[in-house]
Amino acid sequence: MILAFDPCSEYRRHQHEIDSAIARVLNSGQVILGPEGACFEEEFAAYVGARYGVGVKSGTDALIVALRALGIGADDEVLTVANTAVPTVAAIRATGAIPRFVDVDPVTLLMDADHLQAAISSQTRCVVAVHLYGNPLDMQQIKAIAAPRGVPIVADCAQAHGAQFGGRHVGPDADIGCYSFYPTKNLGGFGDAGLCTTDDARLAAQMRRIRMYGFDGDRVAQCEGLCSRLDELQAAMLRVKLRHLDKVLLVRRRLAERYTHSLSESDFVLPATTPGGRHAYHQYVVRTSQRTTLMEELQRAQIGYGIHYPVPVHLMPAYAWLGYRPGDLPVTERAAEEVLSLPLHVGLSENEIRDVASVLRGAVQAVT
Repeated sequence: MILAFDPCSEYRRHQHEIDSAIARVLNSGQVILGPEGACFEEEFAAYVGARYGVGVKSGTDALIVALRALGIGADDEVLTVANTAVPTVAAIRATGAIPRFVDVDPVTLLMDADHLQAAISSQTRCVVAVHLYGNPLDMQQIKAIAAPRGVPIVADCAQAHGAQFGGRHVGPDADIGCYSFYPTKNLGGFGDAGLCTTDDARLAAQMRRIRMYGFDGDRVAQCEGLCSRLDELQAAMLRVKLRHLDKVLLVRRRLAERYTHSLSESDFVLPATTPGGRHAYHQYVVRTSQRTTLMEELQRAQIGYGIHYPVPVHLMPAYAWLGYRPGDLPVTERAAEEVLSLPLHVGLSENEIRDVASVLRGAVQAVT
């Protein structure tokens, strides 16, 4: 069996370091908002090139805390994309704001700047820009549209640890960058965890208040806040894995190159990298009109896969009240019918990549 994701492979590689980190926390007696979290905030912020890091309990909470720190609230319009994980939109709704969707580029499947230009208005209070699958969005294009209008940008970097644009990590090129450390991520913990980055001292201070009931160094709430703290166990384990992240990225990029080489003469649409960007390959996503057949063949061969994402958010029942209909976002909707995520993790071998590619090529040939 070839797993789509193997949560144990990195643990086995760094078991001694991770076990030592866990023991250090348990022996310290300090499990919330302690030295491990503070160190991880500093180390991760330094890694991506940001001045400040603010740890929270999940990637979803990172978005909520970021939006609230920017003053986003009831009935504010927030522009984003619909080919994203539901948490992106759930976080917008958690503030009371109204999501509005922008169609995506047909090659990269990232927010289309021309569509953003057409959608942004005097009602827009924020843009949530998603770096999808590990492919970096050209934030300069997004900034050129939003900044002149005074509209802040939150970057959803949940899938983009290690992704770069113009030689710089994504995240700090937005007002606030939001990261998830869910176990499947390039930098994944052993449970939920998240973090916000910013270069703005005022925003960093406000996010620290919000994550802890609105407290500001005492037990007096200065604003309405949440309970969203990065616990010491997750922070300690993430500190270990952060030290190895560059090696993980090298492995993921090498495996992605092997997929690309093995599938280059097939009928699949292979992942594209944004010009000027460096893909982090959180997922290796191909597109095909034969997805159902391919899924059946992968199941027969006991090969895992994923679909990110089969139903775009604007067509989900929970968001029907927003008034979107099929055909409103044609590129997004077509992608939802075609995308297929292939196995990609550091426990995968190049021989397994070859086997996956062989099954896919054989399945396509059988139906053409």
